This record gives sequence, C-alpha cells and structure tokens, in this order.
Amino acid sequence: MDDAQLAAIVDAIVRELKESGAVKTNVIAGKAKQSLASSSDFASAPVSTALSSPSVVPVKPRATGSSAALNIDLPDPTTPQARMTPRVKNPKDANGLRALMASTTARIGVGRAGPRYSTASLLLFQGDHAITQDALYRDVDQKLLDEFNLFTVQTKVEGGKQEYLLRPDLGRQLSDDAKHIINEKCQKNVNVQLVVGDGLSAAAIEANLRQMFPVIRQGVQNANLTFGTPFFIKYARVGVMNDVGELIKPDVVVLLIGERPGLGRAESMSAYMGYKPKYGDTDADRDVVCNIFENGGTNPLEAGAYVVQIAQKMRKNQASGVKLKLAK
Repeated sequence: MDDAQLAAIVDAIVRELKESGAVKTNVIAGKAKQSLASSSDFASAPVSTALSSPSVVPVKPRATGSSAALNIDLPDPTTPQARMTPRVKNPKDANGLRALMASTTARIGVGRAGPRYSTASLLLFQGDHAITQDALYRDVDQKLLDEFNLFTVQTKVEGGKQEYLLRPDLGRQLSDDAKHIINEKCQKNVNVQLVVGDGLSAAAIEANLRQMFPVIRQGVQNANLTFGTPFFIKYARVGVMNDVGELIKPDVVVLLIGERPGLGRAESMSAYMGYKPKYGDTDADRDVVCNIFENGGTNPLEAGAYVVQIAQKMRKNQASGVKLKLAK
C-alpha cells in the first residue's frame, strides 16, 4: 500500500467523523497529511495494532451556557391520573375501558400481556412496593399518639421490626414492663377498653385514627357505657387482646390495628373486638370490622359507629365471634 492509498483512507475516515460532528477535522486532517508528507519517516515507523489514545480524537465540548438542562426524571406513576390512564392502544371502547379500570384496584388496561411488563407498569409496581415497605417498617408518628394522650407499651418483641415480622408469637404477648404500666395507669372492669396497635402498617393508623377514635369514644359515652383508658401497643399482633383482657377485665376489648399492606394500599385498618378476651382465645372468639379506609373501603366514621353497635350486642349476648353469631 503506497502513500496515496493511505492518504485516501485517512481522508475517508476524517470525512465520516466530520459528518457525525464528533471531531475537529481541520486539526486531524492537517496532522495526518503532514505525517504522510515524509515517506521516509512513515516507512521507518513501526506498524501498531493498538487503539489510538482518546486524546487523538477530540470530542466537542458541551456548551456551558446552554439553556437546555438535562432532566432524567419521569412523571410520578403513582398519581391517580397516571394510575388510571389506559395503556391499551386503540381500544375498541375507550370509555368502557376507563369505566372498567375505575371499578377495580386490579391492574388491568396495562396494554400488554406476556412475560415482561411495560415500562409504565413496572414503574407503578416499584412505586407501590416502596409505599408498602415504608408503611411496614416505620413507626407510628408520636405526635398522633400524643394528640390522643395514648401512652405506649410494647410486646415481647425486642429485636425491632425484623424480629416482629419473623416472630408473630412475641407480638401476641405483652412484655413484663408493659403489664406493670397497664396495671398502674388503666381503669379496671370497664365496659369498653380501646387499644391501638401498629400492626403491619403505621400508615393505616395515621390515616384513620383521627376520625375513628372520637366516634368510638363518643358513641360509648352516649350509650352510658364506661370507656377505659386507651393506650398504644408497639409491635402488636391481634392475639395481644388476650393479655389486655386478663389484665384489665373489661367487657369488650376493641383493638384498632394496621392491616398487612397491599401493593400500593397501606392505609387499611381493622377493628378487632372480643367479649372478655382471655388466655387461649382464638380468632373464632373475635369479631372484626376490616378494610377501614376512605375512598373505597369502610369509611372510618361509619366503622366507628358500627364498632359501638357490635360492642353493645356483645354485652347483651355475653358473647363474641362464632358464639355471637349463633346467639338469638
């Protein structure tokens, strides 16, 4: 290959780089042609198969004064508008699809079926999963507990949330310190004893307690029933009602507790109730008002009134759970 052929190859490469805008061709072409001008130097130079240094091909610098800012953020996929946007291309009945999506929390209308999610569906899934994890692992806001003068006791869980999730049995038993505090602060032998527990969702307590707590308290008082000293149990499971019943000896125990969060649904709370709960009682001995939340669930105001009605029925029939359902 002679000098003319090499020069032609260099020119072709420089022309392609120039068209792509990646290099300053006047610098490279000038140096390349200058180096080829001396055939003796070129002939004596060893042939190298190594790649050239990056500094040989200068890249166009980014304009510092450009008004176009780089933005890699995407719209929030968890907003109601984004969540309810149909992803099906050219649906036969667009209005019908929107109505169908509005009637259920199921993930329909995503616009794709198969082993892989669309990007929009994946981002929504990840966002909802983050909401679930946050509700599960954080604690109930202390300001909310102070607002209702709820003192705090704890179950036998001592290893934090991780142990709480792995050892449900410990969450069903009050610690010795908790029993001592409850005995000191709580009124005994009341008609209705209200207890709040974090359960599996701190967000559920924060979303519903402000509305439901006053309704239950006022409803009990209007029914001429005694309302015990309410308190909060950290790391609580439903079975802890048995310990509360043994300590305070109330007619009815009402436990407001956060439900297991669903995907993107973290504000659902339940009200478990039992007539004179004691050691050995099971779910068959309890009643529950579940799925308490606004916009789709049992409204917390209505749930509070319903809890009072059930408590009155329990006292009248001296039973709860299956026995209450069998009572005439």
